[in-house]
Amino acid sequence: MGELVLAAKVTHVPSMFISEQDGPHHGCRDAAIEGLKRIGNLCKEREVDTIIIADTHWLVNAGFHINAKPDMSGIFTSTEFPHFLSNMSYKHIGDPELGQLIAECATNNGVPTLCHYEVDTLDVQYGTLVPLRYMGIEDDIKVVSIAGWMYDAELEESKALGEAIRQAIEKSDKRVAFLASGSLSHRIPPNKIVGDYLFKISRPFNQSVDLMVLDLWQRGQVNEFLDMLPKYAKDCDGEGGMHDTSMLFGLLGWRDYEGCAEIYTDYFPSSGTGQCNVVFPVI
Repeated sequence: MGELVLAAKVTHVPSMFISEQDGPHHGCRDAAIEGLKRIGNLCKEREVDTIIIADTHWLVNAGFHINAKPDMSGIFTSTEFPHFLSNMSYKHIGDPELGQLIAECATNNGVPTLCHYEVDTLDVQYGTLVPLRYMGIEDDIKVVSIAGWMYDAELEESKALGEAIRQAIEKSDKRVAFLASGSLSHRIPPNKIVGDYLFKISRPFNQSVDLMVLDLWQRGQVNEFLDMLPKYAKDCDGEGGMHDTSMLFGLLGWRDYEGCAEIYTDYFPSSGTGQCNVVFPVI
């Protein structure tokens, strides 16, 4: 029987890429990079076979979708932030078997889901690629990328998909890590001033709520967080509607989950958004 051995909420800010480069921002995201490196080391220590990533940079309009194509390699430039993230090479391999099993479990549970493993031209988004880069993962661990930004879906559906992911993991023979790849609050400032906000939050209100959420996670107050999740996602512009986070808690057991999260990278603002790296103990 397969096993979920790691679960986390992670950042994918493209400014980590410029943090690597020579120039005025060299080292600016060292803390975020170090947090992801620690999570990557955990994956290796726990002998993870496959990493599943709910990617809030993959927008879908109808149904839930999975990218598990065998060859995930290439060179990536962000269409949103080409001045931050360009010509980033990557080399990963997908896990068609687990991707298809997730799709089958989800569909059977009433959440229509398709796994795409024969479409070579289906691109991998940077919500998947950036965390893997700084975790130090290449083709040594397989990857399944799941769309984490639904145009018109309820968070309840993403919760059900998270439950199906756990079901599929346990039906498999894999040791699996799950990453919810997305920010907390996600209000990017207006274009005229966004350049001044690389290290600032867009609204103090968003930061206050983000920090309250992290405190709830650390205290294991999951029911309190789930009660506020729909309004939090809306009022603080949660990235991708926070479907990745709904999948994460569905996977962990939703209101039955009693784990206390551990912060791997302290909260930080980035281009107006709220970011963190947080690991949730698997119970």
